[in-house]
Amino acid sequence: MTLKKIVCLITVLIMTASSLVGCGGNKDNATNNDALKVTMVTSVGGVTDGSFNQSAWEGLEKAQKDLGIKASYIESKQEADYVTNLEQAVDGDNDLILATGFPMQQALLDAAKHYPDQKFAIVDVDYGDETPDNVTCISFNEEQSGYVAGLVAGKMTKTNKVGFVGGMDNVVIRKFQIGYEAGVKEANPDAKVLSQYVNSFADQAKGKSIATQMYNNGADIIFACAGDSGLGVLECAKETGKYAIGVDRDQYDIAPDNILTSAMKKVNEGVYSVVKTLKDGTFAGGKTLVFGLKEEGIGLAPSTDKNVPQDVIDYVNKKVEKIISGDIVVPNK
Repeated sequence: MTLKKIVCLITVLIMTASSLVGCGGNKDNATNNDALKVTMVTSVGGVTDGSFNQSAWEGLEKAQKDLGIKASYIESKQEADYVTNLEQAVDGDNDLILATGFPMQQALLDAAKHYPDQKFAIVDVDYGDETPDNVTCISFNEEQSGYVAGLVAGKMTKTNKVGFVGGMDNVVIRKFQIGYEAGVKEANPDAKVLSQYVNSFADQAKGKSIATQMYNNGADIIFACAGDSGLGVLECAKETGKYAIGVDRDQYDIAPDNILTSAMKKVNEGVYSVVKTLKDGTFAGGKTLVFGLKEEGIGLAPSTDKNVPQDVIDYVNKKVEKIISGDIVVPNK
């Protein structure tokens, strides 16, 4: 090889190396021309569950529209998919990976420790002092949301018997249940609450079966707190002419004549706020963002006045004011 060719080859190698360094994986230095990439890995149920995952995805869609990010999702069909799907998201060179739901807590924690340079966020999990520096947790006061739903159920029941159908029996759903039961008792000390778990967030048939049994046993209102499984409860309410209470997002559109209200947990707003910090360059891991009635992160659905009389709404609003002021502390365990 001639000296000229050697010099040319060295020059090409230097230019190539410089180019690679300039395009390196430092996501904090993305140019304005590069849209931030955010991928959501769903828990079981998917983005059309009419509830939790769908609300999270709506938050990302809003961020895509308002903030110019590139949003995508990977759906988990079963819990065994969580690790694989998180790995796939990491391989996708995302600026932020969002995991939805308490069942994903261990898989996300392991991924965060294995990939310390990757930013993560997770909904419905609070690692406390163990929160990795590259993770932001999004948490809610579900007991408060359950409580106000219970107030409505307690005031609206004609049989003094109402139901609660949970998805998986975990800390988050228990908080909903405990708050709901407390709200029912506050509004109507004579009312009884029937409670049962589907043990799945993706079994509409079983959710419907449990609801059928509860309605047959005298319950006239059921709080469906079960993700995709809860859609079976709402379907049963529609078919039997009974009432139900939705969860996470306003589910009035599913059965307009049968949904009294929905215990909204504004997952969409929580997700949006975290993505906005990413866009603003203020994303801070190692902490938990908590949303309650005071932060307007939870509450009853805007459609509540469709099927709930104004006197009941006024009663609930007075209780909400006392929760915000601290005069009422809703139990969560």
